[in-house]
Amino acid sequence: MPGKGLEDVVAAQTSISDIDGKMGRLFYVGYDIHDLATNVSFEETIFLLHNLRLPTKTELDQINEQLTVERMPSPWIREMLPTLAKEASPMSMLRTTVSAMSAYDSDGWSSDDAANYRKSIRLCARIPSLVAWYDAQRNGRDLVDPNPKLSHAANFLAMLTGSEPSADDARIFDMCLTLHADHTMNASTFTARVVASTLADMHSAVTAAIAALKGPLHGGANERVMKMLLEIREPVRAEEFIKGKLAEREKIMGFGHRVYKTEDPRATHLRRMSQQLGEQRGDPTWFEISHEIERVVMEEKGLYPNVDFYAASVYYYLGIPIDLFTPVFSASRASGWTAHVREQHNDNRIIRPESEYIGPRGRIWQPIEERG
Repeated sequence: MPGKGLEDVVAAQTSISDIDGKMGRLFYVGYDIHDLATNVSFEETIFLLHNLRLPTKTELDQINEQLTVERMPSPWIREMLPTLAKEASPMSMLRTTVSAMSAYDSDGWSSDDAANYRKSIRLCARIPSLVAWYDAQRNGRDLVDPNPKLSHAANFLAMLTGSEPSADDARIFDMCLTLHADHTMNASTFTARVVASTLADMHSAVTAAIAALKGPLHGGANERVMKMLLEIREPVRAEEFIKGKLAEREKIMGFGHRVYKTEDPRATHLRRMSQQLGEQRGDPTWFEISHEIERVVMEEKGLYPNVDFYAASVYYYLGIPIDLFTPVFSASRASGWTAHVREQHNDNRIIRPESEYIGPRGRIWQPIEERG
């Protein structure tokens, strides 16, 4: 009997990513995430997930150009933003705009592999622009157009903050994008593949993935981590705060994982980045609180931090508003979602699992007048 929530059920075969939960290892197309995070740009990661190999120099130049050219959303989407900025939450905005983008995609409703690849590049390129523009619109700032001279990571930070980031900040954010790019059959990726298995189009599948990520049991943990850090305020208050929460049987966000039985390998890099950013800014508070929480939770519960825990302080140090943490995650994970949609379309069978009926049996219909 499969576990509740399809635990331990193999839902698809994939060449895109793999996890060794016992050893705490993550691989993209056979490459260890530790190797990729320190040596490969996010643009290379996008190419890897979609082509199942790292690019040559010429191919990297080509995908860089493709991403740069596709960063600008259509004028119609730009016209929607004032209403969405006023009425919609960040993830609702992203779900709606990605869905709307399909109406003006230059490949129309085509789902052949070449068209799907071009759509994938457009989605990866434009989602960061949508997030940055939404934040500017809701705060009454001028919208910053994409800068073709900047990398994918640097361009997003520039569009969001209004100023070009330092080389260190751009590199750190680039690593964040790579670390979040794909993670096997998580809820949003599974959702994308289920929708794709009906031969629905790329935008429909990614819209569904965003809808799945919008749920608090999948996305949003890093937001709640940062709110916890702000509530604690000082490292010396962390131990008492966490022990108090544990005594009340409250869950500490950012710890434990359905798959990993040891440290999430992505957390290893994010911990180091949080420390580095705190030192560079002369304010290690958020890293120090996080590190103290990690110590207490390990001593009390034996739980390791997951990807969300240190991502919170990293994003906060980079100047990303807290309620944009999950949309920024989407800007990275779009690379994996779109790769999975293409993989599903290229070797498709509609995903239709069985269910176990546990309701009543043998009931007999009665006229409404006789029903008690």
